Amino acid sequence: MVFVALGSNLGDPAQILRAAMARLQHFSDAPIVKSSLWQTAPVECPPGSPKFVNAVVGLPPRKSETPESLLKKLRALETKFGRQPKKILNEPRPLDLDLIAFGNEIRNTPELILPHPRAHQRRFVLQPLSEIAAELILPGQTKTVAQLLAQLPPDETVTRI
Repeated sequence: MVFVALGSNLGDPAQILRAAMARLQHFSDAPIVKSSLWQTAPVECPPGSPKFVNAVVGLPPRKSETPESLLKKLRALETKFGRQPKKILNEPRPLDLDLIAFGNEIRNTPELILPHPRAHQRRFVLQPLSEIAAELILPGQTKTVAQLLAQLPPDETVTRI
């Protein structure tokens, strides 16, 4: 199973994520699994950044799919939704798609790090991921998603929409 985190804090974030989830279905021949939408405070973003809406999708990849080929599709989808090249780290954006895990694949290249290097520390990823894969153990971790979520400090606000 592949897990993709979605985020948006420009335009109509909830509508953008729903539309992006529908598009992600086209990346798999089997039904995808979708979390709820969660409103979250911006983390490590420029001052004054609007709140985010976040979600996670799980999808069975096609047999020919690789992490690198899927990453290219995710970047193209971000662009279709109006994402511009970064000018400032973690700036507001209409759509952000992060490849969290691709089965048990591990990558550490300039283009792609798998599993996502900070996913296990971020409530805005773990909260929606726990809805659809609470017992998942991310590659390189020893605890489940639910256990990782439970051990996070309560400093991030996440609210189900």
